[in-house]
Amino acid sequence: MVDYIGVSDVQRLVGAQGPAVFIERLAAEIEADYRRWDAFDKSARVASHSPEGVIELMPTSDGQLYSFKYVNGHPKNTAAGLLTVTAFGVLADVATGYPLLLSELTVTTALRTAATSAMVARQLARPDSRVMALIGNGSQSEFQAIAFYRMLGIRELRLYDVDGAATAKLAANLADMAGMEDLRVVRCASTQEACQGADIITTVTADKRNAVILTPPMVRPGVHLNAVGGDCPGKTELHADVLVMPQVKVYVEYAPQSRIEGEIQQMPDDFPVTEIADVLRGRAPGRTSPTDITIFDSVGFALEDYSALRFLHQLLQEDSDHRRRIDLVPRLDDPKDLYGGTLAGAARRMPLRRAG
Repeated sequence: MVDYIGVSDVQRLVGAQGPAVFIERLAAEIEADYRRWDAFDKSARVASHSPEGVIELMPTSDGQLYSFKYVNGHPKNTAAGLLTVTAFGVLADVATGYPLLLSELTVTTALRTAATSAMVARQLARPDSRVMALIGNGSQSEFQAIAFYRMLGIRELRLYDVDGAATAKLAANLADMAGMEDLRVVRCASTQEACQGADIITTVTADKRNAVILTPPMVRPGVHLNAVGGDCPGKTELHADVLVMPQVKVYVEYAPQSRIEGEIQQMPDDFPVTEIADVLRGRAPGRTSPTDITIFDSVGFALEDYSALRFLHQLLQEDSDHRRRIDLVPRLDDPKDLYGGTLAGAARRMPLRRAG
């Protein structure tokens, strides 16, 4: 039997401690795994692209546990009442190859993306950052807002989306969140207005195109850019000139993947970037000056999903009263007799008939 976590289970596990605490705990798990970077198999995700979107597989292993995530990205889905991104994942035991957990990852991906964003920002943003521009107010935005409020001390959010209804949705959800009453929410009429006075700029837009969300005049010295929305070939958010501004430092999760899918796909192959694991392990500097412009070119990496699956599985063991299991793998008295242990009974009830 294999442990199973559905959407209702994630709602219960997150609800037991609250989204903010859950995200902070998940961020600690992700950071701990990045600090043992050399233990993991690493590869760019396997992607199947179409004009409508992309379907990807994201595998990794630390030699003890193996995980993969299936995830899609279809920006036009919302017009049909469907989610832009859906996902599920598997955690398996390397020693036997047996799956341990089958889990939803649609909600969890939003949680781990926000956790990673805030974890990295604690390394790169100025410690006195209190104002964040949030460009793109769709399905990821509440998670980013919660993470940066909890982990960075953000107390003013400046919101903008080309879809005013999305901004209204986000503002309403934020107003309804307990414990965030001191958060000031400012609805802005443009990206440029949202960026005014921002210490951190988070871009999390959904259009699958080479968009120009930020240009150099919007980026002031000392800002930290959390560029989340550009996550596949042909999908970017930053004008290329932003990446080469004076005092800019670009950080990525896994450089070979980011050069295909991130903001740096616009740049030459030798464009200098730093993997965030090197910062966490003290092998490369983060911010060295209050005037540095730090960019986290985030595309999402398999290690983060590994961390999330392992964390969920741990929580599930602690919540045994609600533990659900499914018969994804046969249980046999004789491991060499797959037929006899599964289908022989059906064959006795329904004798084979000769063709013709």
